[in-house]
Amino acid sequence: MNIIKIMPCLDMKNGRVVKGVHFVDIRDAGDPVENAAFYEKEGADELAMLDIAATVENRKTRLEWVRQVSSVITIPLTVGGGINNLDDIGMVLEAGAKKVSMNSAAVKNPELVREGAKRFGPEKITIAIDARRNKEMPSGFELVIAGGTTPIGKDAIEWARKCQDLGAGVVLPTSMDGDGTLAGYDLEFTKAVADVVTVPVVASGGAGTLEHFYEGVVKGGASVLLAASVFHFRTFTIRQVKEYLKGKGINVFL
Repeated sequence: MNIIKIMPCLDMKNGRVVKGVHFVDIRDAGDPVENAAFYEKEGADELAMLDIAATVENRKTRLEWVRQVSSVITIPLTVGGGINNLDDIGMVLEAGAKKVSMNSAAVKNPELVREGAKRFGPEKITIAIDARRNKEMPSGFELVIAGGTTPIGKDAIEWARKCQDLGAGVVLPTSMDGDGTLAGYDLEFTKAVADVVTVPVVASGGAGTLEHFYEGVVKGGASVLLAASVFHFRTFTIRQVKEYLKGKGINVFL
């Protein structure tokens, strides 16, 4: 079995880590550099940092945040938010990120995925897919862009398949129905994505109990488990999560 990775996520706004519910009701969760160093020490396998306001505010990712955070960790850092072209990808990687995550820009210009994978390597390109339930869609999941503000009438699962075909090396699906709720990953959505791609799938949005992490692997088909609230507010340590998973027969780095 693949080694399952744990990935805390730093959602960034105004230079601080924040956390919301359903992408709103934002509250402060500390300093990004302190959080990053703490999570690496705790045993995180990877780290995500998402500039959640970049697209809505129509600006680039703040490169100084990337430099500051990457300077205190050695684990891979995935950075997303406001990445709109090949130059943006290059600058974010140069600032210390190991991977970039794109959402809205990829939807608007799918060729960016292909060109990014060709120039920088598929392993550097993560496609974040935000979705909400909509019975009108063939899969039942509709693609949403612009930080969760704009549903666009496209099927989210079909888009995941296309992203892999274009060269994306990782897919990161987040269900808006579950984000920040601590009610568990949207297993139906995660599994639907995992069933149509062969690249790593990152389960995201809603982890609140140790069992939720286990379910993300065995029921959701994810190979990376992303969480924010339970780590930021110290509900669990990363070690606790890993020991729980190991006890359930899941392969993790301890």
